[in-house]
Amino acid sequence: MLELGQKIGKTLVPPVVVELLGDVGVGKTTFTRGLAKGLGVKEPVTSPSFTISKTYALLEGKNLIHYDFYRLKDPGLMSEDLSENINNGNNIIIVEWADSVADLLPKDHTTITINYNDDGSREVIL
Repeated sequence: MLELGQKIGKTLVPPVVVELLGDVGVGKTTFTRGLAKGLGVKEPVTSPSFTISKTYALLEGKNLIHYDFYRLKDPGLMSEDLSENINNGNNIIIVEWADSVADLLPKDHTTITINYNDDGSREVIL
């Protein structure tokens, strides 16, 4: 997941919104770590499960913003934060567990689904 994320990260140019789908533990945050590395992020990338969002500075005033709405049935003010960041053309946004904010995602966002296979490998659907 790290390697795939890194390869994709090297190709991304803001603005981009990516929705990550998959069960708990399937590798969504690991994928995001790789993506961040591909974008040149040097600091550790951790899951925003408890903080809801984390921002990582990229070059030239651009940002990688990672959201995790797993613990929020009602995103409240975080929906405003997400909307503002989506409308900022300098951001690459990764959203996990986007059910509660699906109506805020742009129609042209990318969805990546990660599934476990019976043999322990993963299937990634773009």
